[in-house]
Amino acid sequence: MEIIYNLENVDKVAQELINNLKTKTLLLIGDMGVGKTTLIKALIKKLGSQDEANSPTFSIVNEYDLGDDRAYHFDLYRINDIEEAYNFGIEDYLDSDNWVLIEWPEIIEPLLENNYNVIQIELYKDNTRKLVLK
Repeated sequence: MEIIYNLENVDKVAQELINNLKTKTLLLIGDMGVGKTTLIKALIKKLGSQDEANSPTFSIVNEYDLGDDRAYHFDLYRINDIEEAYNFGIEDYLDSDNWVLIEWPEIIEPLLENNYNVIQIELYKDNTRKLVLK
């Protein structure tokens, strides 16, 4: 699936993604500033959380209540190696039946099984974005 969108439409894009996902583990790929966190905020809202989603850049993970479910939002940008991920228990999160949304997931790829969706975001010069769901 491929979507071209503006940030004004991010809530609609989030709902369309939810309708087309095959798993609850999402890997968000894209350069700094393309809107990964903005999309995750919209996803958290559409999944039913009353919490205000924020970037977990310094805390590494934020947890959101979804009523009868939970969502974990990771920003692994500051993780230097896979050992750091083991140290904060990444495996427990990945093995849970909860939503796991990961920005900068490349460092933990060796831990991932095939049960995830990749969301690639690219920013164009006119400030639109191209999202590809894999």
